[in-house]
Amino acid sequence: MFRRHPVLSSLTVAYLALVGFVTLAPRPFDGSTESFVYRVLGVLERSDATSWITYDRLEFGANIAMFVPIGVFFLLLLGRSRWWLAVLFAAALTVGIEAAQLMIPGRVSDPRDLIANSTGAVGGVITGLVLTAGRARRLQTASHRRPALQH
Repeated sequence: MFRRHPVLSSLTVAYLALVGFVTLAPRPFDGSTESFVYRVLGVLERSDATSWITYDRLEFGANIAMFVPIGVFFLLLLGRSRWWLAVLFAAALTVGIEAAQLMIPGRVSDPRDLIANSTGAVGGVITGLVLTAGRARRLQTASHRRPALQH
């Protein structure tokens, strides 16, 4: 798998390292009301159209978004026929992250993160399936048009 797709494998490892840093660094978001996140939320709460966006909803959405590329990368590495394995690996990854966070000072393990991360990974797998559907269809059509080799 890694030999067949060295660039994709390298991108996947780099992205997983970034996710590891974001999720496992000892000091997460500091919670200061002066931070950039809270300033953005303050602006959003001034409008009726965006006042529903709270810190919890923003964090949940960010967790979903962070795992979409993981679903895509795992699907591309494992292949369309093993889409279920891509979902399983991503779910195992998020369980591992949440378990590790239990032992890291300043980190909080939250069961909602399991749901958000897994949802993002499933979304990524679906996105990958949609993006590769045309090529898969062309390859399947081409393989049916070739005459069978006779022995």
